[in-house]
Amino acid sequence: MARSKHKSVEIAHREFQSPEAGRSSEQAQRDESLRISIDDSARTPTVFYFATAVFWLLIGTLFGVATALKFTLPDWLGDIPALTFGRIRPAHLNTVMYGWASLAGAGMIVWLTARLCRVPLQWGWLHYIAALLWNIGVFVGTVAILAGYNQGMEWLEFPKFAGGLIAIAFLLFAASIVQTFRVRQVEHLYVSLWYILASLLWFPILYVVANLDLYQGVVQAAMNWWFGHNALAVWFTPIGLAGAYYFIPKVIGRPIYSYYLGLIGFWAFALFYNWNGMHHLVGGPIPTWLVTVSIVASVMMVVPVMAVAVNHHLTTVNHFRMLKYSPTLRFVVFGSMSYTAVSFQGSLESIRSFQEVAHFTHYTIGHAHLGVYGFLSMILFGAMYYIMPRLAKWEWPYPKLIKAHFWTTAIGIAIYVVTMSIGGWIQGLQMNDPSIPFMDVVNTTKPWLWGRTFGGTLMMIGHFIFAYQFFLIIKRAGPRRFAPALFREPAPIEAPAAAEGKRR
Repeated sequence: MARSKHKSVEIAHREFQSPEAGRSSEQAQRDESLRISIDDSARTPTVFYFATAVFWLLIGTLFGVATALKFTLPDWLGDIPALTFGRIRPAHLNTVMYGWASLAGAGMIVWLTARLCRVPLQWGWLHYIAALLWNIGVFVGTVAILAGYNQGMEWLEFPKFAGGLIAIAFLLFAASIVQTFRVRQVEHLYVSLWYILASLLWFPILYVVANLDLYQGVVQAAMNWWFGHNALAVWFTPIGLAGAYYFIPKVIGRPIYSYYLGLIGFWAFALFYNWNGMHHLVGGPIPTWLVTVSIVASVMMVVPVMAVAVNHHLTTVNHFRMLKYSPTLRFVVFGSMSYTAVSFQGSLESIRSFQEVAHFTHYTIGHAHLGVYGFLSMILFGAMYYIMPRLAKWEWPYPKLIKAHFWTTAIGIAIYVVTMSIGGWIQGLQMNDPSIPFMDVVNTTKPWLWGRTFGGTLMMIGHFIFAYQFFLIIKRAGPRRFAPALFREPAPIEAPAAAEGKRR
């Protein structure tokens, strides 16, 4: 009885059932009309967010590859102040974080919220102002960093003026999403909406508090690590999980496995994740109890991570064959698996004995990229592959390029993370050995840094492939396809695997 009850709640996310599910053709037509009106209301804001996100993805990627090359070719472009390592590295970080990931996530949230609430997007005009202010903030902030103006705190490098524009833009963006939620036409809230609404509450508080001029010295260092970890916790991770919880069941065509596991995962996430961050200051001049609390919370993150991992896996079980066909499913499942991996890695990394070796090494860089790229970016790619044909009313023209995009980015991030993890661990062990000269440590890391450059280059190739196809679908250019852009056509007996292509 309990299983039947929570299944009835879970199925609420499948907002529009097909006529075969027992509805009349008249009801099916009404649902189809509603879907069209919802997509029409969200079309321009969503595409605007996505298009500007892709632009910043390319800019951030170029900065990232240049940063990687600086490790192996330190004198390259060294006579140009704006292109020194100390400037292009934070420029890469901020264009990817506030440009690509945030704007693409905002676009996905706009579309998902309207679909899950079953109402047209409310106050859509606010998104034009929000997207414009957000992009101006990222542009001004990036130019300021390249010109040498930097707050000197990781992930908070943008000057306060640029940060203020982003904060205002976020509040305008959130106002439209909250209003859309207020007029919703659904009784039950699907899991994705929990994460979306929570992020709208958590992130502005985090961002505004972190930018206040109240911190100096040790307190400033503690605040910086609190912000850096919680930017992932209260903004990027909810975006990624909202996407995974929606697109995996949607493409497969079945409800999420367990509503109750979703509840456990969400509330455990809300309870434990915000305490993370202080474990990066193991051995630093901050109260030991603060570090210990952070370590305990990091280890306890195993609870929500396991809940999410089991839920996604058991939803996908017996349907893994669809990964052969569906671009969305392949990207999103890769991102979901990366979330599990990076979360367990983060819990392990918080332990004192582990942190004493890994911190201040390339290991941390690999860990961060697995989270922001392997998890979040791959899910955002999958979301865009699903959403854009519904908004542009045009299929992706070249399925083979989608496959090339997936393999270049998947292999690229795998090489990046593996080489940085191994090289960083060796680096940490050697730096903790006082008998090893520092230059010997530097020379030991050089071969591993070529892996960083090679992996980053593969990802850059994938990004330009994706940007090319994205431009074509906006322009409705290239070969016109009358069937979904799948990796390969399913056999007739496996036709349900093409569920992604039913433009619902």
